[in-house]
Amino acid sequence: MSARQVLDVFPEPRPALTTVLTVLDRLGRKGQVEREQHDDAPLTFRATNSREEQTASLMSNALAAATDREAALLQFTGSLASDDLDVLRRALDARARS
Repeated sequence: MSARQVLDVFPEPRPALTTVLTVLDRLGRKGQVEREQHDDAPLTFRATNSREEQTASLMSNALAAATDREAALLQFTGSLASDDLDVLRRALDARARS
């Protein structure tokens, strides 16, 4: 997406285009966004991780920051819906088998 396309996603009141460019630049320095330069088109940006990868990373970071990992995991799993618990159980079973 170009910075203009990113800006167009925002609801009113929108930030300035320079603000969007600044944030995209900072995300690029953190490795979250890649810049793509084109000869005949505007500069574009793309996320380096999928939404799912980013979510997993945030969850891992939150767990790493917890002083009591077991309590954090128990609190998290206690808040999951039964369908999500089923997915987690299948993932744990598959990991145990490999």
